[in-house]
Amino acid sequence: MRIYGILSTLVCGTLLAASTLVGAEAQTKKLSDDQMAHKDCLGCHINITPGIVKQHLDSPHANTKRAEEEVRCHDCHGQEHTTMEDFAKAAMPTAETCGECHKKQMKQHKSGKHNLGWMVMKSQIAWHGQPGSITEQGYRGCSGCHKIGEKGLLGVTDGNMGEITHDGGKEASYYRYGNAQCDACHTRHSFKKSEAKDPRACSNCHMGFDHPQWEMYTSAKHGVVWGIEGHEEDSRAPTCQSCHLMEGDHEVRTPWGFLGLRIPTKENVLALIDVAPSLKDPLTKLAAALPTGNYMDVDDDPQWTFDRALILQAAGVLDASLQPTERFVEIVVQAQAARGPEEFNTIRTQMKANCNKCHSKGFVDSHFKASDEIIKAADHEFAKAIQAVQGLYRDGILRVPEGWKYAPDLLQYYDAKTKIEQELYLIMLEYRQRTFQGAFHASNDYMHWYGWAPLKTAVNTILEEEKKLRAEHQAKK
Repeated sequence: MRIYGILSTLVCGTLLAASTLVGAEAQTKKLSDDQMAHKDCLGCHINITPGIVKQHLDSPHANTKRAEEEVRCHDCHGQEHTTMEDFAKAAMPTAETCGECHKKQMKQHKSGKHNLGWMVMKSQIAWHGQPGSITEQGYRGCSGCHKIGEKGLLGVTDGNMGEITHDGGKEASYYRYGNAQCDACHTRHSFKKSEAKDPRACSNCHMGFDHPQWEMYTSAKHGVVWGIEGHEEDSRAPTCQSCHLMEGDHEVRTPWGFLGLRIPTKENVLALIDVAPSLKDPLTKLAAALPTGNYMDVDDDPQWTFDRALILQAAGVLDASLQPTERFVEIVVQAQAARGPEEFNTIRTQMKANCNKCHSKGFVDSHFKASDEIIKAADHEFAKAIQAVQGLYRDGILRVPEGWKYAPDLLQYYDAKTKIEQELYLIMLEYRQRTFQGAFHASNDYMHWYGWAPLKTAVNTILEEEKKLRAEHQAKK
């Protein structure tokens, strides 16, 4: 160990000479206080965490054109930690720390969906039932990816539908690690732009059960070409970043959003009155709380509006009278799980223009419209299954579980009490997700065999199970 320490110190000295002093002349000058503090950090950590030191010295932070631009250890971690015993005094950087230099990217990130990741996760009822070993500082399961979101965001529900406040750092203070956000893509301590521009940087979160975008991308032609061409940055194939971080925009938004939902418009809902005149009063009341306008490429017929209303009901976003609930405010408005017409149209216009760089306008239009139709078809199948389960509750064949405010409740996930409701949960998070996401990512196998096919199977299972439960209930009378 002693030999290793001596060698490490020699290596550190060599690296310091190359990284903290610029040019041969500068090496003869007296080190500044900043440089001395930095040297002290590296001199210790080359023995304690040599990998981190190497990563930093190879990073853009350490290799600047001018010495005064160099980002040193204490710029991110403060100067309170000076000994091995007081390591807890080392400050852990946050996104705001990065924003001191990267102001534009920070502003975009704060306005984007990733910044809401933690808030979105906490809006899910099932998350709160998981053990602390999964949800808390271990960052396993949902929190492992959703920690990219800012902690401490609070929704306001007392009549202010859109406002989000902050707890002033209270929640974040419970977590020593995981408040940085930026390092989800620009991993520490290299923080290289080239890494964050590689689609593999997205793959550890955007994969798996409910959002296998990585698997879809790599199995579709765009990803195949990217792989064949050696993962080069200038590959002719688009990457995740090409489409979702256009021109480096850190908002990372898509028209349909993660769940393929849109906020119903006033016009959509009022059109339902002609189809369901008995619901005139609740529909009129609901319409008054909704935005006006039309969605680009998507002309809602009343049936699709009704199907989406049923999905929102089953998620507890609309109540039995089709009125917005506290979940509507928290999930749809504040956590931005669904888009209104203005935002949808703006993002879709940008997305289509980006696709037009390689594809003709006609091809792009047809691809988007065909994918929209797939969402429409999936929603209709899903709505049939929801209606069947709703009917079982309405007729007393299924009873509302203790503590549940809504039933069926899609957001209870795997805590649903019956097999028929477990199928609903799988439709929402797995099959429907894969159907519409596979369509937009041009992954035909995922769209059909991992999405549409099991979705249809699950709907048929639910409809047959409904008949069975009704027959059993009738036999008991």
